[in-house]
Amino acid sequence: MNRGMKGAVCMAFSRSLLLAAIGMGTAMGSGVAVAQTNDAYRKTVTQRAERIVAALDISDSGQRDRVVGLIADQYVDLSDAHAARDAALEEEGSDAQAIRDASHRVVVEHHRKFIATLSAELTPQQVDGVKNGMTYGVVPITYEGYLRLVPNLSDEQKRMILANLLEAREYAMDAGSSDEKHGWFGKYKGRINNRLSAAGIDLKQAERDLPKRRAAEQAK
Repeated sequence: MNRGMKGAVCMAFSRSLLLAAIGMGTAMGSGVAVAQTNDAYRKTVTQRAERIVAALDISDSGQRDRVVGLIADQYVDLSDAHAARDAALEEEGSDAQAIRDASHRVVVEHHRKFIATLSAELTPQQVDGVKNGMTYGVVPITYEGYLRLVPNLSDEQKRMILANLLEAREYAMDAGSSDEKHGWFGKYKGRINNRLSAAGIDLKQAERDLPKRRAAEQAK
């Protein structure tokens, strides 16, 4: 695709971001219905953001409110981007790959701005807490699961596992559904398992041995 065509695709995608709301309004019958739907979603993601922030131990109420707002805004921005992408994909004669590429660029830009703004408010540990909160805590849960499953992992293997899970989390944060978020972790867990298998670790045998090892530990 030449530069002119890419520019046209980007412009078309930008227009679809606006038209997505119009299309939704037409389908629902009125702009009031759209506003009510948007308000309901904003309320839902604000409540979700409040639960995430509650775990960060932020004492300053102003800072806490700002962070809640940042997280809620990110959810809304991602929802708008995904809706625009899906609306554009449904248009007759649309270039699916070009639309997905344009959507990816929009989402990446939202992600970068979100993390930068969040980092100005929080410590690195707290930013990590937000990322875990937005991805159901899969990173610490899965990492600890690997450590229990294969207790003799080398330090290098531990770093490999954690690095892959953290990379998966960056993509999962931007996913539009729970299934998509878990899908990203599933993809990277496959990479981890392949690396461990190549190192001679039999994960299926480790799973069979785990109950016996737990029983032995509890008996001590």
